[in-house]
Amino acid sequence: MLGKVEHEEERVVTNPQNGSEPAQLGPAGREESWRRFGDETFDLVVIGGGVVGAGTALDAATRGLRVALVEARDLASGTSSRSSKLFHGGLRYLEQLEFGLVREALHERELMLTKIAPHLVKPVSFLYPLTHRIWERPYTAAGLLMYDTMGGARSVPGQKHLTRAGALRMVPALKRSALIGGIRYYDAQSDDARHTMTVARTAAHYGAVVRTSTQVVGFLREADRISGVRVRDVEDGRETEIHAGAVVNCTGVWTDELQRLSGGRGRFRVRASKGVHIVVPRDRIVSESGMILRTEKSVLFVIPWRNHWIVGTTDTDWNLDLAHPAATKHDIDYLLEHVNSVLATPLTHDDIEGVYAGLRPLLAGESEETSKLSREHAVARVAPGLVAIAGGKYTTYRVMAADAVDAAVVDLPGRPPSSITDKVPLIGADGYHALVNQADHLAAEHGLHPYRVRHLLDRYGSLVHEVLALAADRPELLKPIESAPDYLGVEVVYAASHEGALHLEDVLARRTRISIEYAHRGVDCAEQVAQLVGGVLGWSEEETKREVEVYRARVEAERDSQLQPTDESADALRAAAPEARAGLIEPVS
Repeated sequence: MLGKVEHEEERVVTNPQNGSEPAQLGPAGREESWRRFGDETFDLVVIGGGVVGAGTALDAATRGLRVALVEARDLASGTSSRSSKLFHGGLRYLEQLEFGLVREALHERELMLTKIAPHLVKPVSFLYPLTHRIWERPYTAAGLLMYDTMGGARSVPGQKHLTRAGALRMVPALKRSALIGGIRYYDAQSDDARHTMTVARTAAHYGAVVRTSTQVVGFLREADRISGVRVRDVEDGRETEIHAGAVVNCTGVWTDELQRLSGGRGRFRVRASKGVHIVVPRDRIVSESGMILRTEKSVLFVIPWRNHWIVGTTDTDWNLDLAHPAATKHDIDYLLEHVNSVLATPLTHDDIEGVYAGLRPLLAGESEETSKLSREHAVARVAPGLVAIAGGKYTTYRVMAADAVDAAVVDLPGRPPSSITDKVPLIGADGYHALVNQADHLAAEHGLHPYRVRHLLDRYGSLVHEVLALAADRPELLKPIESAPDYLGVEVVYAASHEGALHLEDVLARRTRISIEYAHRGVDCAEQVAQLVGGVLGWSEEETKREVEVYRARVEAERDSQLQPTDESADALRAAAPEARAGLIEPVS
């Protein structure tokens, strides 16, 4: 094709970031990305900016392939920002005898903690309260012994057995009658949206062309095979074609929808299961550890999260709006009822700071209960040039990505190398541990409290220098955001200049977690944050005002939906709120 980059010797031209500073996903790069979409031919087009799509782009790019990643909304705007925020093997999968899944997940947890993302993924302890005498302690201990050893080398402590008195000293918030003893074990946690964005930026660093607000509206064909996609810029309505050797559908709960758009028939079906979490202040539950509680259907986690607790999750079928799953009063009551069954001082609706609902993309099986549908993933070459991947869990995203690329390269000439992402740290990982040791010096250099610098290091790792450099000529950016003092103004500016944020919602809900960590859910600081973002993105006064209005409408709709008794009534209220990306074509592909 005339004007396309097709020769092997030109491959290095499409990989300008190699050996340079980490890639910026800023406003200046969007026009260049759009130009490259139209001018170049890629090996792979990856559809979907969740963790699996970002991971697939990184896997392919580090194999030396030319990669384009497109996302209709924002990075991690779907399931990947609304998880339980754990890297874990999954104790309940062990009980369901899914040993392979658990072993694989624990191996990935270890890689994240030690090599790939030590700045973003941290150990977290959980107490498993025992409630039955004689049989439960040895039964649970045997399971946890397998859990401790299945993942190979481990960097978290093993299980510790506690008497009732010992468990109550660790978690004074528990009722004495709620347990007869306990076992403490460790897993790991991460800010899922930040981790996903960092995976995408790492893919860009290794040459992938990553672009959000870019919606697939059609597929290109040559004879009987898929040869690329037609995309639309949802910010301005432009369209262009991206030509590629293969296309990978990594759209999670939208897998079936995209499959229909391609004109083909899928090899598997994806069902959406809604999981709701609530966020409460840290002082409402007096505890040194998180907790895992059995419920009649599954398990309930109480997860430490900075100055908060995350309590979740539910597990119910969802057949309504995929973009904006709504939590109902019934969902919230369910969580409160189950956690309050073990707490000496019960939580109330007034204690809740934030609520979020996400959809798990489950591979549909025979069972009608979503909690028993498979969390294993499936990869299929659904047509020549088109691969789909779905299922799985956040923890195993890297394995899923490698499998997706392995399936896609069948349609490419030559034999690309095998996956190497188990050896590729995410940007910000290199030098992180040394900087933690130097936190006091870094704090003194910038006039910040050491605790603040450690907080920044756990969000940006060694990119912290890049973040703080933005305040060199604007010292006011080192002041906390009013009404959201956990975050600095410079973090908001960096989100727009380097991390691909295009709208106020992107910053308040995903680059920071203000939308779930404060009772005002971002409304009280929306104007200040919008002014900072608008300064980077060149918003007019009118555009800034619209961003604030749209965000406030979103929060109001979410609050109203959370008072509704049913999914249908909650969905109707949430879906009526305006979209930040007004140019999206529904259904999203």
